[in-house]
Amino acid sequence: MSQAGQRDADAPIGVFDSGVGGLTVLRALRTALPRERFVYLGDTARVPYGSKSPESVVRYSLQATGTLVACGVKAVVIACNTASAIALEPLRAAHAPLPVHGVIGPGARAAVAASRARRIAVIATEGTVRGGAYQRAIHALDPGIVVRQQACALLVALAEEGWTTGQVVEDVLERYLEPLFGTAVAAGERPDTIVLGCTHFPPFAAAIAARLGEGATVVDSAATTASEVASALAVAGLARRSGEGGTRFLVTDGPERFARVAGVFLGQPLDPAAIETVDL
Repeated sequence: MSQAGQRDADAPIGVFDSGVGGLTVLRALRTALPRERFVYLGDTARVPYGSKSPESVVRYSLQATGTLVACGVKAVVIACNTASAIALEPLRAAHAPLPVHGVIGPGARAAVAASRARRIAVIATEGTVRGGAYQRAIHALDPGIVVRQQACALLVALAEEGWTTGQVVEDVLERYLEPLFGTAVAAGERPDTIVLGCTHFPPFAAAIAARLGEGATVVDSAATTASEVASALAVAGLARRSGEGGTRFLVTDGPERFARVAGVFLGQPLDPAAIETVDL
């Protein structure tokens, strides 16, 4: 690696999402890469991306990454399933040779590796399910795998309220998981792997795993993305080898609400005064 490349190792990693859900990806990244510095951008003024047109998602994503690039980042992580599905290639083309990572590819690869029965369930938002991004990514790896999908919109609202355990959560999970794993599904047709295909869903991983039992593997795309980013940085010689990690938080609206909700996804409280508001 050149000296210039070695100096780049001290640059931060940019992470963006339409709001707070991407903080689950940031949390996994900070665990996998404790020495790294991060710049997290939540486009809270325009959340959610899932209900926007593909053209708008690409435009918003280009604006978000442009802001991160201006911060001098050495890589970008798209911590949003919708943006990963729609804008990954446009972002890579716009910012080459800057590495840009999405969450769908890593989640699909981990699911295919985990599934022995070659039956995979994907739970996600309506937009991600409708777009079929996980199904395409899984079938690109193994066309013979059976993929069943379920939109779980209420889990997003529950996560943002901080309701990740309790009877309400159990009832909602039962309704959503019944078509995939319920008694009406023949034992030989049930998936043995479930992908958490929304960055809001990792807080429910324990409840989902408990409900499905030992016969199913829960794949967290946040954790698998963090692992792939860590490997890519190491291969490129861009991993930060010393120093203390840290995170700079940027939002496009509502820093107070962002700070209030962030604890559910990040696992620690945030001070609203430390969150910067930016205009894309």
